Amino acid sequence: MELRHLRYFVAVAEELHFTRAAQRLHIAQPPLSQQIRALEAELGVQLFVRTRRSVALTDAGQALLARSREVLAITQALPEELRRVERGEVGVLRIGFSSTLPLTRVLRDVVADHRRTHPDVALQLREMHTARQFDALRQGEMDVGLVRYNERAPDGLRLEVLRRDPLRLAVPAGHRFALRRSVAIAECRDEAFIGFPGDAGTGTAPVLKSLCAQAGFEPRIAQEAREATTQIGLVAAGLGIAVLPAPLEVVQIEGVRYIPLEDEGATLVMSAAVRIDEKAERVLEFVRRVSALAREAP
Repeated sequence: MELRHLRYFVAVAEELHFTRAAQRLHIAQPPLSQQIRALEAELGVQLFVRTRRSVALTDAGQALLARSREVLAITQALPEELRRVERGEVGVLRIGFSSTLPLTRVLRDVVADHRRTHPDVALQLREMHTARQFDALRQGEMDVGLVRYNERAPDGLRLEVLRRDPLRLAVPAGHRFALRRSVAIAECRDEAFIGFPGDAGTGTAPVLKSLCAQAGFEPRIAQEAREATTQIGLVAAGLGIAVLPAPLEVVQIEGVRYIPLEDEGATLVMSAAVRIDEKAERVLEFVRRVSALAREAP
């Protein structure tokens, strides 16, 4: 059965007259009658009751008419639907994000913007540390990663820089730095740090290690915690100090002060990560939009 057979059948079923149906289809009447008989033979049912004066649908014909209209409507809509897919206007977008991203306007603005401009693209959001996002991208489990990462893009991925957040030193309220306007990392040589575990995959830990190395020492990690908010709580408990991105200043816990680090390079880069060979427009358009929104955000 071909689509043209369904078009022929629908024309006859709606006109209930073979000559008018043939005129509507711009074909001769005898070939149209032959095509309808061939369709009936293929389906093994009678679709029309024919007399010299009238043409009527059988029950099977009524059932086929409803289905044929559905099939033809889907077929007619298919090219535009595929063009929308190509333009990135429909589908699913799988996005990873670092734990500090919700503390900025970036995630809020990009989700609201994308829902407004791409209402037929479903967003699936997953919170993950940076290293896990890179793995998920390479394995095809995710489309875009919103990561904290200061180094070169890993193999197979590219990074679109969105913003650079300064780092803050989180200290207990009674600490010797608590009333300072800024602190150099070299002054923290003898401090106990609260840091991320080596396997956490966050971008903050390498930056801390690099800053301390530039100052000629290795940070002494007295306590580890996988979540930044947990680290802030441990700072409040007096277990050490922590180096964290500035957006975490919104986490106001009694007994914690945030002090700017004055060292050059004391920033943490936020980027959009995608596969280097990514071609899907829904992904590339999202990266363009989030890049533009990040530039506009304070």
